[in-house]
Amino acid sequence: MAEKIWLSSPHMSGKEQHYIREAFDTNWVAPLGPNVNEFESSIQSYLREDCHVAALSSGTAAIHLGLILMGVGNGDEVICQSKTFSASANPIIYQGAIPVFVDSEKDTWNIDPEQLEIAIKDRISKGKKPKAIISVHLYGMPYKVDEIHDIAQKYDIPILEDSAEAFGSTYNGKKCGTFGDISILSFNGNKIITTSGGGALIAKNKEYRDKAIYLATQARENAIEYHHTEIGYNYRMSNIVAGIGRGQMTILDEHVKARRSNFEFYQEEFKNFDSISFLNEDNKSYSNRWLTTILTASFEEREAIRLALQNENIESRPLWKPMHMQPVFNKYPKYTNGVSEDLFNRGLCLPSGSNLSAEDLKRVSDALKKCMIHV
Repeated sequence: MAEKIWLSSPHMSGKEQHYIREAFDTNWVAPLGPNVNEFESSIQSYLREDCHVAALSSGTAAIHLGLILMGVGNGDEVICQSKTFSASANPIIYQGAIPVFVDSEKDTWNIDPEQLEIAIKDRISKGKKPKAIISVHLYGMPYKVDEIHDIAQKYDIPILEDSAEAFGSTYNGKKCGTFGDISILSFNGNKIITTSGGGALIAKNKEYRDKAIYLATQARENAIEYHHTEIGYNYRMSNIVAGIGRGQMTILDEHVKARRSNFEFYQEEFKNFDSISFLNEDNKSYSNRWLTTILTASFEEREAIRLALQNENIESRPLWKPMHMQPVFNKYPKYTNGVSEDLFNRGLCLPSGSNLSAEDLKRVSDALKKCMIHV
């Protein structure tokens, strides 16, 4: 069988080993050190905004700490985009809070402004004003920042911007990861750059960043003895992992360019198939195209394509299953319009790694075209 083509595999620059070796040579292997500091600085420089970065063990940890910093606690309600990975919603439960799921709109597949305002008004009428909004840039496509933030400002609700999939994307020329009151990034193994596992919290004020680091290092006070006045977490990124991140930051723009090239290839290859459509940018959005996604005519067509690719040892996946459809979350409030469920039924993620070769892309295209002839 031909070698497997993965959906989104890690892609090293070759520079990572230098920083890792340096950490070993200097014995900086703890969750602090020069690599952590430099990795945070490189992220901040890349974002080019007045922001403050805390490197953490995962994007999930960043969301969790973000909710804590926003004062979310037991019994509070947090609005969460339903069309996302479960890591966007799980930290709400960690805090003993209640997720309120809001459906998507068709233009970006992200949180729908109309449904968002309906949800806010309804929760307020029930005496439960949401404490925060988690809005996601799905597959690297920016959400409708202007509309969503206008609504949040109208009701004085902070936004936690989940930019786990959108590092390198922009909206109106401004980098994703800089819009939220608190924002997060993920460097999981399948992301556009990776530290194998890791994430970052991005805050508009230094106090939030400093508090995040304090909580992420077991809330240890500045004392010679181990003294604690708050519950803390083991969420800080290690100096070894941050060394990988430093190497990856040198090629982030190249990875964005390669993934956008993948998207353009697929779009050109399948332009004559009426039943296949793509998620397109508007004049405000620039997507990193973390994953190239397609919409098919039906669930049956999606499954036929997925299985045909699988038969050729090519990985593809359905779009995220909405959170309001997940058994673990089905008891919580939801405000739906059918969009995210339809996207789940008809949508498919194609191999999108920045390390795909021309031969890999042709294999995917040939397999899909062969399938479509028989659908």
